[in-house]
Amino acid sequence: MFQATRRRLALWYTTVTAVLLLLFASGIYVYVRNTLVERVDDTLNHVVEIVQRSLVVEVNEPSPVSSRALTASGVIEPSLRVNVEDSFRDNAQAVEDDHIDLEWFSAAGELRWTTFSEPIFVPLHVNPDGETVHLSDRQILRQITHRVQIRNQVLGYLRVSHPWFEVTVPSRRLLVDLCVWSGLLIVATAAIGWLLSGLAMAPMRTSYQQLKQFTADASHELRNPIAVIQTNAQVALSDPEPDVAFQQDQLQVIERLTRRLGRLVDNLLFLARQDSGLVPVQDESLDLNALLKEVIEEQQAVAQEKQLELTYQPAAASCWISGDRDQLIRLFTNLIANALLYTPAAGTVQLTLQPVKQPGALAYLITIQDTGIGIESDALAHVFDRFYRVDPARSRRSASGDGSGLGLAIAKAIVDNHRGQISLTSEPGRGTTASVLLPQNR
Repeated sequence: MFQATRRRLALWYTTVTAVLLLLFASGIYVYVRNTLVERVDDTLNHVVEIVQRSLVVEVNEPSPVSSRALTASGVIEPSLRVNVEDSFRDNAQAVEDDHIDLEWFSAAGELRWTTFSEPIFVPLHVNPDGETVHLSDRQILRQITHRVQIRNQVLGYLRVSHPWFEVTVPSRRLLVDLCVWSGLLIVATAAIGWLLSGLAMAPMRTSYQQLKQFTADASHELRNPIAVIQTNAQVALSDPEPDVAFQQDQLQVIERLTRRLGRLVDNLLFLARQDSGLVPVQDESLDLNALLKEVIEEQQAVAQEKQLELTYQPAAASCWISGDRDQLIRLFTNLIANALLYTPAAGTVQLTLQPVKQPGALAYLITIQDTGIGIESDALAHVFDRFYRVDPARSRRSASGDGSGLGLAIAKAIVDNHRGQISLTSEPGRGTTASVLLPQNR
């Protein structure tokens, strides 16, 4: 599943990049080709201007009045002509060096002079913007045709031609370069896309494995009490002569297991909402001293039952914070319950509150220190994982009735909600210390 998703991500990444590269390369090619064409047209227009200025214009021999041109005012205008030999004698060598060919046509459209070795048979029509003429598959010209006239008298037509290979050769070379480099970039993009999709899939794969493990652990935790409830119910129902005392015991077991299931489902629901960001945090101003005293009073009965000494060392002054009362009570109840659970009889559990100065803010450090059995150093990195228990063979029942391995996971979630920090330090056989750092304002 993950490999298929990774392939699809890499394919989409490569496809999008290839399309963008194709559009970019096409734009570059069109821009460069148009620039080359414009340069050729500018060169041809420049040649037209130079040749037109160098034309030698002469007056024709006197002719009958009827053959002369009349101006708009009725004045007879002399007939003019271009001296072809004198006009193009100096231009022939210059335009040949620039691979430019000239053609001069009379006013009637007859070819009078050309630099081509053989005349080209291209119809004459005025086109000052330039056009591409295909003489053959190998001979293509770019031409500009300009009408030369003085006042209303047309002297002739000048056509300037430039070989098209000065556009096609650089364009073809550019096209090959763009194709090669685009292909290399697409291959590199595919490799990078495969690498990036793998990096993107890594958190998903980890989350999926955690979800599988979470589902398996939750199923295991739910299956055991459900099976015990079912067994007790079947035993109670199978007795042909019901014993009220016996059935009462069975119902008490069922009720106890049902409460345990309710707490487990409540914890699972809390963590699920935490993962989806749906856990509401009701901020209110709280006196942390008073809140911890309340939790200590609730846990004193459990400590006395286990013959443990539970003490609290409050701060010198009131410690006001902004937080969720219910979540904070749940946090410290879980931590104290864990300390009481794994501390042998005659041990001590001490809770301490003290203010801590931090850059730009004030925070409060709460420590729960016990003299219990402790935790191995290699297990400390996993104590906040869901359903994790250092020793699965140890008792699953704590003073709070929750032995599912979710207590510390919930504690970390609550601390994260309050932008705080939580950590555990332990020494096997000597005890464990849980430290919670809560900022004054969340």
